[in-house]
Amino acid sequence: MEEQHTQNKQGHTSFLVFSASLRKDSLNTRLASLAAEVIRKNGGAVEFASMEEFDCPSFNQDLEVDNYHPEGAEAFKKRILANDAFIIASPEYNGSMPGVIKNLIDWTSRFRPQPFNQHHALLMSASPSMAGGNRGLWSLRIPLEHLGTRVYPDMFSLASAHQALDEKGNIKDETLAKRFEDNIVGFMNLVEASKHYPCIKKAWVEFLGEKTDKATERVELIE
Repeated sequence: MEEQHTQNKQGHTSFLVFSASLRKDSLNTRLASLAAEVIRKNGGAVEFASMEEFDCPSFNQDLEVDNYHPEGAEAFKKRILANDAFIIASPEYNGSMPGVIKNLIDWTSRFRPQPFNQHHALLMSASPSMAGGNRGLWSLRIPLEHLGTRVYPDMFSLASAHQALDEKGNIKDETLAKRFEDNIVGFMNLVEASKHYPCIKKAWVEFLGEKTDKATERVELIE
């Protein structure tokens, strides 16, 4: 995997793209597929994945025996580290993110070193609603940013998605389609700049409470 990551660094900027929905005909999977096409069109490399590949049992710390991690979390960690950035198209469930993606984040965060730190992410959503699933993205930002992910400020939410996409999966409205592509290209440019002109790396620190304690303090030093 380290060899694959090195190859990505030497070639095109690479992006892991997937939908946080398990539904077969998900609008968010269609949006993720469209995002992958835009990346390829603009010179990026894409690794398109399915949420089924990352699905995990409900998080239970009692299962963490002999450094156990579910196969889905193992796969997600490897995909994150093998690419320069990741894009998630996530549905909105009851005003928040789906439990399946939060569960995956929780399991994957248990690896050391913790794989989310310093990685770039772009969040998008598609929904039949007028808000386009945007409220779910705000909740999804919280655990990712807590774990040190550089979440792109400009999220994209496609409202009335069941009517906004044509039979080929493209956005019908030309102005909206251009905004979608411009948003992804802006993200690609940021990742490209970070890859070739990296800023100083920061350690990931989680500290709760006034006294240092192994149960509440997690620190990863960068040499």
